[in-house]
Amino acid sequence: MKLYIKILFLTIFLQGSLMSAIIKKIEVNNHEITTIFEKGTLPVINFQLVFQNSGYIKDLDKAGLANIASSILNEGTKKLGSTKFADLLESKAITIHTTSGFETFVIEVSALKSESKFAFEYLAMLLNDPNITKNSLEKLQNIMVSSLKRKESDFDFVAKNELRKLIFKGTPLENSSLGDIKSVESIKLDDVKKFLNDTITLSNLILVVGGDIELDEFENSIKPILTSFKTGKVKELNNIVAKNTKEYKEINKETEQAYIYFGSPFNIDPKDSNVYKAKVASFILGSSGFGSRFLEEIRVKRGLAYSAHGSISINKSHSYFTGYLQTKIDNSDEAIALVKSLVSDFVNDGATGEELTSAKMFLLGSEPLRTETLSQRLGRAFTLYYRGLPLNYNELELQAIQDLTLEDLNEFIKSHKEINDLSFAIVTNKGK
Repeated sequence: MKLYIKILFLTIFLQGSLMSAIIKKIEVNNHEITTIFEKGTLPVINFQLVFQNSGYIKDLDKAGLANIASSILNEGTKKLGSTKFADLLESKAITIHTTSGFETFVIEVSALKSESKFAFEYLAMLLNDPNITKNSLEKLQNIMVSSLKRKESDFDFVAKNELRKLIFKGTPLENSSLGDIKSVESIKLDDVKKFLNDTITLSNLILVVGGDIELDEFENSIKPILTSFKTGKVKELNNIVAKNTKEYKEINKETEQAYIYFGSPFNIDPKDSNVYKAKVASFILGSSGFGSRFLEEIRVKRGLAYSAHGSISINKSHSYFTGYLQTKIDNSDEAIALVKSLVSDFVNDGATGEELTSAKMFLLGSEPLRTETLSQRLGRAFTLYYRGLPLNYNELELQAIQDLTLEDLNEFIKSHKEINDLSFAIVTNKGK
C-alpha cells in the first residue's frame, strides 16, 4: 500500500512540475498590476479581471447589490443594448461575462485566438458604456425577485439561508448573494454606479491570463483598457468568525421531509501550516461521500438520510464547518442527535488508520484530475496567490499528506473542539 501511494505521488509530482503558471507585474498609471499567466497550446485565449475584496462582502445594507451590479454588466452597452451587444459577441464567438462571489468581482473574457483583437475591443466598449439604465435595473430586479420567490419553496435554500443567519449574524455572510426581496427592490441606479465605481479600480485588480497569447502581447492589448481605470483605494478584508452559540431554528413549511443544515466555527487561517490536515479530516468526517463517517453512520447503518455531507470550508476571510442532510420528519431528532454524537466522537477519538490510508489514496490519486485543464491550473494559481501561498504549495501539500501520521492527524483533530459548537436550521412540518 505504501509503495502504491509513493508511485501515485511521484506521478502527481512530475505532472505538477510541468505546470507553468507564472506571476508577473504589469505597470499601469504608475501602479503595478499582478498578472498570473500560463501559455496554452489550443488556439484560444481566456483572461479574467479579478477585483479582490469586492464581492457581496461589500453589499452592506443593500443585500444583493453585488449580484445586481455584476448582472448589469451582462446587459451589454447603453448604445447597443443587451440583445445587439450579445449578437455582436456571438458573431465572433466571444464571451464576456461578469460574476460576483463573496470576496471577488470577476469580468471574464474568452475568445478564439483569431478573434482576440475584437475581444479586447468589445471589452473596452462595454466598460466605457455599460448599460446602467433604469430599464436594465428594473428588468434585473424583476428577475431577482421572481427567483427569490421561487426559492421560498426550495427548502434546501431556505434551511441553508437560515443557518447563515445563525452562525454569521451581524456579518456580510448572514445574507445570501441574491439578497432578499426587500433589499433587492430598494436598490437604486446610484447604488449600482457607486458600487461599480468603487470596485473597478487598479488597486484591487489581479489579472489571470491563459491561452495562445504571449504575455507582452496581452499587456499591449489590455493596457489601453486599464489606463481608464481609477487607481482607487486598497480594500481591506475583515476576518469573519462563525458564532459558537449553538443555536437552533425551525422553519415550518408544507413538506414531507425535514431539511437539516448545521454549522460551527473552525478556527484556522488559509496560510496555517496545518491546513492540509484539515483537508484530510474533512474528507474522513463528511466530505468524501461513501466511506465518510457521516454517510456510513447516518445512511448506510441507520437509513436516516439519502445523503449526508459535512465539510470544513477554508477561505481568506472566514473558515467554518458545515453540513446537511435530509430525513423523514419523524427521524429528524434522532438525526440531529447523531450528527452531534459523530462530531463529538471524531473530536475526542480522532480518525482510524484505515480512514487515513483511504483518505491519502483518494487525495493523492485524484490530484491529476484537478489540474487537467488550463482553466483549472489558472484557477488554482490565482487561489494560491490570493491566499498568500507559493505557487508550488500543492506539491508541498501532497508531500505533507503522504507523510502525515495518524498521531499527528488526531492531535490536530482534538485541538479543534470548537467544531462541537453546532447550530442547526431545520425546515420541517410541525403539523406532521
